[in-house]
Order: sequence, then structure tokens, then C-alpha cells
Amino acid sequence: MPTDADGRRFLRHTLATLAYRGGKTLRGAPPGFIDARAGDTSRTAGELLGHICDLMDWALVYATEGRHEWHDRAVRSWGEGTERFFEALARLDACLASDTPLGLPAEELFQGPVADALTHVGQVALLRRLAGSPVRGENYLRAEIAAGRVGPEQSAPRREFE
Repeated sequence: MPTDADGRRFLRHTLATLAYRGGKTLRGAPPGFIDARAGDTSRTAGELLGHICDLMDWALVYATEGRHEWHDRAVRSWGEGTERFFEALARLDACLASDTPLGLPAEELFQGPVADALTHVGQVALLRRLAGSPVRGENYLRAEIAAGRVGPEQSAPRREFE
């Protein structure tokens, strides 16, 4: 399977973007937000967060072993889910930063679990707005995002909207 360095660099930057945007969306959630949902048949914010983490776990198994292994793991608290989010990103980023051959092309990791996770971070952001605790928008093009920065410590926003 390919180990295209350019694909890995792009994917690592994408994970850093996910950490930045996801972190901004997860921080400061109001009490009880874990149970917020848009409608009766939609996922709660906690279920979305758990799913994002499951996606990153799935991506890591695919990246390291080239096989499908999925586990649904419930989030017991918002803090636990947030911690798991950053830990899962760190494990996947470390894999991509290594010389370990990937079990599938980087492009497929992007088009599947990583793109799906970006979608779900957007859904959590929408739920924040519906819960009366909107995430402040910003010019993300100006954000200080760097490959490898996938933990909870992120740079301060450079250009948020009023």
C-alpha cells in the first residue's frame, strides 16, 4: 500500500484542523449539553462526540493494519469524550508521522473517517447554537494550525467575528 509522504503531510494538517475546530466546538459547552439534540431521531451531542472518537479509532486500525474494526463506545461525560477526542487524534497523528506503511492510501483515510469527523464537528457546532451557546465564528484561513498540533492546547483565535 502507498506511503505517500505528501498525502501524509496533508492528512496530518487535516487532523490538526480537526483538533483546532473540534476543540473550539467542545470547549465551554454548557451544562447538560451532552444530551442536546436537534430532533427526536437525531444523535445527541454526546453521541456525536462518541461517534467522532469511534471514527478516529477506526481510522487508526485501518491505517496500521488495513482492516475494518468498528466499536461503538459510549461517552459517559463531556470531559471524558473531549479527552478521548484529543487522545484518538494524537494516536492517529503519531501513526501518520511514523515510517510505518499505511494499510490503505491516505486519500481513503481522508474521504472516509476524517471527512466524516469534520462533518460531525459541524453538527456539534450547530447544536451549540441551538442550545444558546454558539461557537464564535472566525476566519479559519488565518488560524494558526500546524501538523502535529492535535491536543487540547491550541493557538488562540487570530480573527474571530463579532
